[in-house]
Amino acid sequence: MEEVIIKENFKQRTQMALGEENINKLSGKHVAVFGVGGVGGYVVEALVRASVGEITIIDADTVNVTNINRQIIALNSTVGMKKTDAMKARILDINPECKVNVFDMFFLPENSDQIDFTKFDYVADCIDTVTAKLEIIRKCKEAGVEIISSMGTGNKLNASLFEITDISKTSVCPLAKVMRKKCKDLGFKRVKVLYSKELPVKVGVRTPGSVSFVPSVAGLLIAGEIIRDFISK
Repeated sequence: MEEVIIKENFKQRTQMALGEENINKLSGKHVAVFGVGGVGGYVVEALVRASVGEITIIDADTVNVTNINRQIIALNSTVGMKKTDAMKARILDINPECKVNVFDMFFLPENSDQIDFTKFDYVADCIDTVTAKLEIIRKCKEAGVEIISSMGTGNKLNASLFEITDISKTSVCPLAKVMRKKCKDLGFKRVKVLYSKELPVKVGVRTPGSVSFVPSVAGLLIAGEIIRDFISK
């Protein structure tokens, strides 16, 4: 009996888990990730490795040495680079066929019209600024685009306490509390978020502390939710 030879490629193991039809579906999807730091970098990483075919990344920051403890794009060799440049290079090193769009910008309501949300199949909000997060939600609602928004991951040590739910069902997380009230005031319903009920540790300074194993898990959970949403439809 003639031996069947399977040509190896980076999608092979994912295809075994999800099936060829779903791999093809993911290859045709376009996801925008706002912020490619501790959480967003891992969102992008997992989406690209799962065969999502087009990624738009939005970030205005550069890689700092203090990012090395938790951000997947932060290395001694990338310190000083634009985060979007470092992320794009990593994406294309994983999958050269992935289409990558870059916006080197600090997203705010004042410049939100520079981005056409109707082009996206899904949006991951991984930034910290409340006004910007609310604007991303507003734009997604207007465009009819699915969104998942990350709440606070700083000053947390137990990544097993993350969960994905509607903003109206959140508790404990200080950022979620603010967002919950703002979303209610603005009439935003059915906003999917990732948050944690873990009480933040007290660090005594304004800048939040962070560890390698918390924002990374948050990013992977968000990416997993996006992928499962895609293949379930």
